[in-house]
Amino acid sequence: MPQIQIPSPLRQYSGKQASVSVPAKTVGEALTALVAQHPDLRRHLYTEEGKLRTFVNVYVNDEDMRYLQKEATALKDGDTISIVPSIAGGCVII
Repeated sequence: MPQIQIPSPLRQYSGKQASVSVPAKTVGEALTALVAQHPDLRRHLYTEEGKLRTFVNVYVNDEDMRYLQKEATALKDGDTISIVPSIAGGCVII
């Protein structure tokens, strides 16, 4: 089964688990299975329209899914999905 790595800030919504194994053939199925197991994650990962939030980056074996087939990216046993929330920053002008 593919395994989803949960980032530290979201672990409070996944029963404090660092990773979750889900039966899935695509990234979309894996994320759907994840929020089915841990419904509190849904609002942090998806908009009210059901779209993946723009600041949520998803990697499959260290490759950004946006440069693969997005949520239709095929998975196989042993694949690792990493959820990486973007961190906004800025600069200070003195």
